[in-house]
Amino acid sequence: MALYRFFISIVFFSLTLFTTTTHSLYEPDPDSISTVYELLPKYGLPSGLLPDSVTDFTLSDDGRFVVHLPSSCEIEFDYLVHYDKTISGRIGYGSITELKGIQVKKFFIWLDVDEIKVDLPPSDSIYFKVGFINKKLDIDQFKTVHSCHDNGVSGSCGDSWKSFLEKGQGMMDEAEMLITE
Repeated sequence: MALYRFFISIVFFSLTLFTTTTHSLYEPDPDSISTVYELLPKYGLPSGLLPDSVTDFTLSDDGRFVVHLPSSCEIEFDYLVHYDKTISGRIGYGSITELKGIQVKKFFIWLDVDEIKVDLPPSDSIYFKVGFINKKLDIDQFKTVHSCHDNGVSGSCGDSWKSFLEKGQGMMDEAEMLITE
């Protein structure tokens, strides 16, 4: 009987140790992180998911975060991505859920990105959930932090006109792609 109790004690101790170690591996200490670009890789995500213009961010113990940019802007990846001034969500190891403030343009329409996930163990892919669609993309384009470009809403009239013409050309390119798909 004593041997049985000893065995149970060892199993319980091992499970407790494993649970504590696993938790510390997957939940980085928010106080040890100074930038959002350091935060993302600690959660297994590429640092280039957000533009280089982040002014500040907050992270709560339950993984909820808020990121602030000086203004809304866009980055061209495989798709054109729009970032609002404020981006929020919940980060966990390998995923961002409850995401607000990021949209992707597909066929003239801006669609909300709801979730971002990576494979565990890591692979060369990253997944974006847009509505009920999951889109798999190459993760390499998100490994470096990119500059965000003004979306043409503010600025001089000349800048807005230039942006309008560039977007018009983009619409023509997308229409050609839609016809050939």
